Amino acid sequence: MKSFHSLLLTASLGLFLMLSSSSLMAQFGTVRGFVYEEETGEPVIFTNVYFYKTSMGTPTDENGYFAITRIPPGDYILMVTYIGFDSLIIPLTIKADEMITEKLFLKAGAVNLGEVSISAARQDKQSETQTSIIKVTPKEIQKIPSMGGQPDLAQYLTVLPGVIFSGDQGGQLYIRGGPPVQNKVLYDGMIVYNPFHSIGLFSVFDVDILKNADVYTGGFNAEYGGRISSIMDISTRDGNKNRFGGKVDVSTFGAKALLEGPIARQKTENSASASFILSVKSSYLNESSKIFYSYLDQDLPYSYTDIYGKISVNAPNGSKVNLFGFNFSDMATLQGYNYDNSVLSEVPVSYNWDSYGGGGNFIVIPGKSAVLLEGNFAYSYYKVNMDEPGKQTRSSSIAGFNGGLQFTYFFGKNALKYGLELSGYKTVFDFYNTLNRNIDISQNSTEIDLFVKFKWQVGKFIIEPGLRAQYYASLSTFSPEPRLAVKYNVTPTFRLKAAGGYYTQNLISTTNDLDVVNLFYGFLTGPENLPKKFNGKNVKNKLQQAWHAIFGFEWDLTNNLSVNIEGYYKYYPQLTNLNRNKLFEDNEANSDQPDYLKKDFIIETGDAEGVDISLKYDIRNFHFWGTYSLGFIHRFDGVSTYVPPFDRRHNVNLMGTYAFGKKKSWELNVRYNYGSGFPFTPTQGYYEELFFTNVGTPITVTNGSLGILYGDYNSHRLTYYSRLDFDFKKTFYFGKRMKLEIDASVTNLLNEKNVFYVDRITNTVVYQLPILPSLGLSFTF
Repeated sequence: MKSFHSLLLTASLGLFLMLSSSSLMAQFGTVRGFVYEEETGEPVIFTNVYFYKTSMGTPTDENGYFAITRIPPGDYILMVTYIGFDSLIIPLTIKADEMITEKLFLKAGAVNLGEVSISAARQDKQSETQTSIIKVTPKEIQKIPSMGGQPDLAQYLTVLPGVIFSGDQGGQLYIRGGPPVQNKVLYDGMIVYNPFHSIGLFSVFDVDILKNADVYTGGFNAEYGGRISSIMDISTRDGNKNRFGGKVDVSTFGAKALLEGPIARQKTENSASASFILSVKSSYLNESSKIFYSYLDQDLPYSYTDIYGKISVNAPNGSKVNLFGFNFSDMATLQGYNYDNSVLSEVPVSYNWDSYGGGGNFIVIPGKSAVLLEGNFAYSYYKVNMDEPGKQTRSSSIAGFNGGLQFTYFFGKNALKYGLELSGYKTVFDFYNTLNRNIDISQNSTEIDLFVKFKWQVGKFIIEPGLRAQYYASLSTFSPEPRLAVKYNVTPTFRLKAAGGYYTQNLISTTNDLDVVNLFYGFLTGPENLPKKFNGKNVKNKLQQAWHAIFGFEWDLTNNLSVNIEGYYKYYPQLTNLNRNKLFEDNEANSDQPDYLKKDFIIETGDAEGVDISLKYDIRNFHFWGTYSLGFIHRFDGVSTYVPPFDRRHNVNLMGTYAFGKKKSWELNVRYNYGSGFPFTPTQGYYEELFFTNVGTPITVTNGSLGILYGDYNSHRLTYYSRLDFDFKKTFYFGKRMKLEIDASVTNLLNEKNVFYVDRITNTVVYQLPILPSLGLSFTF
């Protein structure tokens, strides 16, 4: 009952703030609406809409929506400027208590608005807190060297400050000390449980259908929850509302096809419309590598298929409904070893996962209200299997739904956002522990969340307090989570910023940190078999918890050069991990043994701290971006302090893009990455491991398997990682809409010997990708 009252109090607070703010709107007018591209009908995101020669204006959001409120009555000139499009100028007369709704269409033009774009970006920095958030667009992704002519979000993420990828093969994403299970990935509002393929160079997302991706590396506000490290919120664009079109890509790595067009054409600017977009991409690297990369001393046994479709229905006033579905799959066959009957032999290790789901989202523009209503509903499923000869099969699955409503109320430069979310999922984990005993765990979890966030601009300050009320129904646990973000505009070119908050989650990874190479990545809710005490204190709940504290500054050194520096600290008062020290079964016979020797899961604490530096330079046809990350990660499991296998001390990325020639049809992209070595656990020796499955097993004639004696956990480090990538593009234009692009790229141009792993049985060093040239063709129509 107490938890229910707390939820009710939070909801009442949000409603009170909304109603009280409405009284401030009296005697003022409002202009709201959407900005679209005239040719495709696609929303124009993050562009400024403002009244000429005034300080009144706002950027469009990811839906192209804008709302300018608290406008004194009078005559104004509304302007919209965006690079690559003609400026839009509309005279408006504002009356008291009047609300004007506009649908604005920008026409592609030849006027270079580079300086305007830079000014708009700077104004956005002065009006948004933007702490530990990186906004990514397809244009930026296409500036990095691509593999086989297919730019991918996975390749771009490795450039971001604070982001660590564990490798070219089997790579996983780690953000400021947070492993993948602590990073929530949203795709049009759906939760995607594994967004990266086993080869590590490609994600499940097609860049050609992306609209934008917001990557929160920490300190995210109350509209997000359920994870304790980071959020990646990705949205797709609508299909073309006016004509049919598409794109076909073929490369040495894989192929891709895109088709889009109208279902019901948009006949006038104020008419309804419907459109579709369908993307299919597949990798045949497991077969093509035998032809194009036969010189390699290692196989590239990777393949995948990703399908995504979306239908969009648009109302005359800008309200919209999207319906979508996806099916992603991945498969790899790796080389492993089996020790049986005193004979060591090579064996294939089969790994595969499948994921599918669907859902929808919508935007509603009420007729006479300044509130923007958004909602979503979705279902997604993920299952991973690993078959190793001589070992038992491992599998893990998660099936879940999520949905919610959120309301945004604009008044002046301030905004109030509040909403409700509901989610639930079922996890199944089937594996064999170190004692070769089967453990089959099936659990359910339900979460109900309320949140409220208020953006308040006062003087040079931007203050965004937030509160998330997270209720874990299956655990009967209520978690109030305060959040705060602040920015201070010291000068128009120098800004201080800070953010922080409290975060929880009820989802853990099935990963075993003793695995040298860990493709198997499954999920589990807060397990039952946890210690009742940790470090002398009672364990009050099963939730993983974190506190974030971030401080930094932005500095525009010139119109073309800017630097961003952030220091962060993440404290984890409670984490859950698989118990790598387990020796005994948790039963009555072993009641005298300590928990850390018999529990399947253990409680840990830890922290992550560091500094991220980003330097950007843009001028005409040249773009440079350099990042440096210094990070430290620590864990304490109740017995010892250790560093996890993804603790990389230094990480440097340098990226440059140069476009030249007529219509900038030639483009050169270069990227260099340097990273200090990851920690690993050394091997001290071997022994024959016997399992006595039956009473009276003859010891003298029984052959066991090869057991490994491990040294101190993660006490050594691999050699540094270094990779230079090169990409060269040429575009041929055929008329207004058709073009052919030829892309030649080289991964690991210097053929650096980056260690993938060392096989513990044979002591064979397996390296990451060697020098790998690729060629791709893409045709857009």
